[in-house]
Amino acid sequence: MPRESQADRKKRALRIHRKLAKAYPDADCALRYETPFQLLIATILSAQCTDKMVNSVTPALFARFPDAKTMRQAETEELEALIRSTGFFRQKTKSLINTSTDIVEKFGGEVPRTLEELTTLRGAARKTANVVLGNAFDIPGLTVDTHMKRINTRLGLTRNDDPVKIERDLMELIPQKDWTWFSHRVIHHGRQCCDARKPQCERCPLRSDCPWPDSAAARASKKTKVSRKKPAGPPGGRRG
Repeated sequence: MPRESQADRKKRALRIHRKLAKAYPDADCALRYETPFQLLIATILSAQCTDKMVNSVTPALFARFPDAKTMRQAETEELEALIRSTGFFRQKTKSLINTSTDIVEKFGGEVPRTLEELTTLRGAARKTANVVLGNAFDIPGLTVDTHMKRINTRLGLTRNDDPVKIERDLMELIPQKDWTWFSHRVIHHGRQCCDARKPQCERCPLRSDCPWPDSAAARASKKTKVSRKKPAGPPGGRRG
């Protein structure tokens, strides 16, 4: 794809979002929750874990510890046992107890409603905060996870690796009111089509607006040509 101006990139980003909305009209938060606190905890548990696994764990977890006041008082061993299958359970247990303690001590037991306040919670990074804002409070936020990073890089909407810088790049391209839905649809697209190892470019609804297949094909073609070259003989032109 030829070098594009910021204005052209913004137009392409809007086309991409329209295509994603058409392809995945029902894309939404895959984590199950009933309260902002439950979504916050589920999002913390989703690190290095599938949403499906988190959803299998949280019913029993929330039945035992439904809010920050009860979870902050949880026994470490019991909490670890309840969330063990989500992986990294020892560190996550610390995060859940610390986050719950912060909510009680700093915010009177209620999950805060701003990015600045949410990111003061131990265990709640910027990605987690944006998930909570966008889904529990209907405050638009861009959730930069591995899918968002991979796909927006392939689409040429960012050249950065740092999630905060990627978020800022996308803020310039996507209307604020669409930030949450753009995140949902890109993540859904990553799970359904744009796989990390085997992206299904031939059926991708974004194919005409994505430069990655052509560049990948060019790299593959170059690699094939190199591999087909005959190995050079020994010095003097003689082969052993």
